[in-house]
Amino acid sequence: MSSIFNEIIYKPLYNLLIFTYNTASFRDFGIAIVLVTLAIKFILIPLSKKQIESQKKMQELQPKIKAVQEKHKNNKEKQSRALIDLYKENKTNPLSGCLPMIIQLIFLIAIYRVLFNIASANLIVNPDSLYAFVRNPGQINKMFLGIIDLSAALNYGSLTIKSIPHILLVLLAAASQYYQTKMLMAKQAVNKTSAGQEDFAQIMSKQMLYLGPILTLFIGIKFPAGLALYWLVSTVFMIAQQYYVEKKAPLNP
Repeated sequence: MSSIFNEIIYKPLYNLLIFTYNTASFRDFGIAIVLVTLAIKFILIPLSKKQIESQKKMQELQPKIKAVQEKHKNNKEKQSRALIDLYKENKTNPLSGCLPMIIQLIFLIAIYRVLFNIASANLIVNPDSLYAFVRNPGQINKMFLGIIDLSAALNYGSLTIKSIPHILLVLLAAASQYYQTKMLMAKQAVNKTSAGQEDFAQIMSKQMLYLGPILTLFIGIKFPAGLALYWLVSTVFMIAQQYYVEKKAPLNP
């Protein structure tokens, strides 16, 4: 399985990044990361669009789902059958958003490995990973726009004024993650249990509102800046796509 992952996903992404660096980045590895990230997100648009639409449908159905759960709360078998009928009636599947999410996660892991391995090698390309038609650039320029070292992680013991752009990059990545999660939550109906408390799904959503940015901060601080740049561009793209999908087909009130 590991060899299949390397040959089908990891190696093509590795070569795409180096090819982009050689031909379209002005010898700036950060620009290459931005361009490859955008290329990946455009390729995955059909999947991410399907995932967003699935999430919207499930949000629209939340009041009806809650009503079914309350009506049959003492009979789980009837509750399950009623929920299945509800999904069929509305032509939706609660699991339909899982496959796009899994595929996007696979690409996320792959690009993470590509960036991490290149950064760990001090931005020296591994010639064994290159296709014959991709030129080896040797030592990659590690500076993004001449101000952020993409191979370095933040070191609180040696912060200087030159660290400010790197810190801002990490903070922007975390803020964009917070905003994206906030967008997902904005259209959710407020469902409460019979005791007047929020249901489990909404509690988890509120926790993710903060856990996501905290995880992004952790990645941005502990790992090379190239990963934070990828995370920021990817999240901003998702925000734009989500905004476009919702504007094109807003949720029913």
